[in-house]
Amino acid sequence: MTLQQKIGADDPAYSLDPVTFEVLKNAFTTIVDQMAEQILRTCHSFVMYARDFSSALCDRDGNTVMQGSADIAVHVGTLHFTAKAVIEAFGDDIGPGDVFAVNDPYLGGTHFCDVRIVRPIFADGELIAFSQSNGHWADIGGSVPGSFDVNAKEHFGEGLRIPPVRFVHRGRALPDVVRLIVSNTRAPEAAEGDLHAQLEATRVAEIEMLRLVGKYGRATIVTAMAEVQDYVERLTRQRVAEMPDGSWETTDYLDFDPAKGEGLVPVKVRMTIKGDRIAYDLSGSAEAVATFLNGTFGSSFSGLVTGTKMFFPDLPLNSGFYRVLDVELGPPGTVVNAVWPTAVTGFCSGSYGKVVNAVFELWSQVQPKRAMACCVDIEYLLVGGKDGRTAGNDVFMWYDWMVGGWGGRNGKDGSSATSAVFGVGEAVQPLEGQERLCPVVTSEHQIATDSGGPGRFRGGCGVRKGGTLTNVRGTVMSYCCDRSRSVTWGMQGGLPSVPHGVWLTPAGGEPRFMGAIFSNVPVGEGDFFTRPSAGGGGLGDPLEREPAAVLEDVIDEYVSVERALKDYGVVVREIDRELDQFELDLDATQAARRSIRAARLGWLDEDPEDVARRYRAGELSMLDLVRQYAVILDWGNGTLLSKTTEEFRGMFRQRTAGAWQPAGGAAE
Repeated sequence: MTLQQKIGADDPAYSLDPVTFEVLKNAFTTIVDQMAEQILRTCHSFVMYARDFSSALCDRDGNTVMQGSADIAVHVGTLHFTAKAVIEAFGDDIGPGDVFAVNDPYLGGTHFCDVRIVRPIFADGELIAFSQSNGHWADIGGSVPGSFDVNAKEHFGEGLRIPPVRFVHRGRALPDVVRLIVSNTRAPEAAEGDLHAQLEATRVAEIEMLRLVGKYGRATIVTAMAEVQDYVERLTRQRVAEMPDGSWETTDYLDFDPAKGEGLVPVKVRMTIKGDRIAYDLSGSAEAVATFLNGTFGSSFSGLVTGTKMFFPDLPLNSGFYRVLDVELGPPGTVVNAVWPTAVTGFCSGSYGKVVNAVFELWSQVQPKRAMACCVDIEYLLVGGKDGRTAGNDVFMWYDWMVGGWGGRNGKDGSSATSAVFGVGEAVQPLEGQERLCPVVTSEHQIATDSGGPGRFRGGCGVRKGGTLTNVRGTVMSYCCDRSRSVTWGMQGGLPSVPHGVWLTPAGGEPRFMGAIFSNVPVGEGDFFTRPSAGGGGLGDPLEREPAAVLEDVIDEYVSVERALKDYGVVVREIDRELDQFELDLDATQAARRSIRAARLGWLDEDPEDVARRYRAGELSMLDLVRQYAVILDWGNGTLLSKTTEEFRGMFRQRTAGAWQPAGGAAE
């Protein structure tokens, strides 16, 4: 018996026969994927071409019926809010041929760069659905190129806020509205091109929906949209009911709040399973921070959906899935429930990733077979100014994100060089295309050795990417990231990854660490920059990893010979690097592991200031501090961050050291 037969074939709640239901369910998915193809073939910006967009089909009440098969995770759970915002704003004044735009994060969107195009679909004069295209525009105005200003405390410096606005009225375009929107961006031609690509994508959905109406009838299509959601709800409830009842809670952290100095910023998530429902409570999270890393209710809800869905990979996703979740975000004004006019553009690197990874950790306790440690957060490096290669010194925006590592999993290492949880569908931007469009030459782009968090199952590796500015004028650099201090963590005894951050070397100068969050830094021709992306955290005690697996990691250059010894207690001797010839010393490995087991809990009690002094003297490395002593510094000048270290050590003891067996308690 198929799953469909078990759930709904003979259930009186379903009025469609199983064949028609299945055909239309898959047809809705195909329609949304066709929207994506339309955007890929007609978009103007490189950002959109790299798949930073999503599409959705919603019913006439704005509920999500279907998402695309390669959509961005962070958009999941927010597109129905956008459709509902249009309905609330215009009410009965929505007619055939209308099209609306909205990017308002305070109405359930994500951030101002994500512009949504919403088209109502009418059949025989009756509203039956909405098609929606969400695309990340490379610039939406604001105080810095790319619209990511870490100094913004309110949204007024982040770019144009678009409440639900109609720009096509009863089939007649309103070019004045379009001009008003795109004229507030630094690249109006690209913005208008992307807008039209999204507009046509929603029209593709309308054409296909009306084709289905012509074949099956309006009533059947409306019924199918409702029953697809009911189907997902019933499936999800059944699966949740199989889980044990109980409550679990955890805390992840942002690096710091600029208004309060150093100290990690907690994002607390409590999950309760009771019967066939899941309740989430984020009310213990910190108040909004004085930068743009805050999330609104839409993005935080999306983080909960994303984290939950990862543990139910076979279930379809629409509003039926959302009905099983009871969400309490806590009082307005927190880092996960920011309200107007709090700055929120950097939520993707801030609160969102922390919510998702916290949910991963909670579900890892409920479903240990699917356990997964912390995954890389999304990061953006933006370089914008005038392109001296063109006669008119045209505006350019080098808008780059990197792949990274996912957490070690139960029985498997984490995925390396993979798009962040924020948007697995995002593509790596082709370097050749970037260099053609912008005066920035990529100097390196490779797997970052030692970036995967050590564990019995190693975290996936991140990458290192560097570049040199060439013929630029009036150019600035901005970076949106986090986890320079709340380093991507391991669990069940696993170790952390590496701190995020950008190193900038002025032409003829010395390299300096810029940190994981900065904006509007002047840069010029010949300046060089490099940055690593974090790998995933390790899962399980790294001293329990098979020495042969560590040897393979060394051969593949995922792990260095030095860190094989320090992190895994595995002694590898290099014979010929060029020929990939190495050998294990198993006797020395047993001795090294005994020594590490005997000493490692004591490392966590060493005076942090003394550890920092040894780092400044060159006796210890950054990875020694993060993985052995759980000490966090200002990596630019070596200053100890006392409060941050105390909090990081607490997190380290709970997630990592608490799972270690005592010295002599495990076979070597």
